[in-house]
Amino acid sequence: MTRGGRDKAGDEPERRCIVTGDVQPKAGLIRFVVGPEGIVVPDLAGKLPGRGIWVTADRDLIRKAAAKGLFSRAAKAPVQAPEDLDEMVERGQAKRVVELVSLARKAGGAVAGFEKVKGWLADGKARVLLQASDGSERGKGKLWTPEGGRWFGCLTSAELGLAFGRDSVIHGALAAGRLSARVVEEAAKLSGLRAKNGGSAAGKEL
Repeated sequence: MTRGGRDKAGDEPERRCIVTGDVQPKAGLIRFVVGPEGIVVPDLAGKLPGRGIWVTADRDLIRKAAAKGLFSRAAKAPVQAPEDLDEMVERGQAKRVVELVSLARKAGGAVAGFEKVKGWLADGKARVLLQASDGSERGKGKLWTPEGGRWFGCLTSAELGLAFGRDSVIHGALAAGRLSARVVEEAAKLSGLRAKNGGSAAGKEL
């Protein structure tokens, strides 16, 4: 598993983290580019023009890259990194995960609430179990990771609620599908970013 909380896969494109020097699948790293004004910009969608600079999905490593001038070294030119770059990345990544879960819900591929999630798990319909990081451990422990699936606890109850159009959600589940695969990838990055900030590593079983 990568430091970003993601399983390695040999057929995926790989990139080198400018902080650790490790080469790993790029899906476990955050891409940055240098903007026109010489400021480092996170490219969470991977679509901005320019040469990509890659850092493992870990807030400490992003802070280190900024503090040690590693972005400038990688760009081979003087560049500036915003003081809150790590927070920008985390907020942006959380938004991506919430939006993807919301899309899955609108497509009929996601449910929320203990009983509905439990039903999907029992029927083998759930592929991904999502549980709020600030939810009761006792309550969360009554559900289980889908066989051959994934579990994530990187979103708060408010963030999960936003994805499901509610004030607060503790338990959610996704069915198999393209959107779920995207949620797994993006949530793994968010788990890495939040691992030392009250979040939980991806794939952990309750």
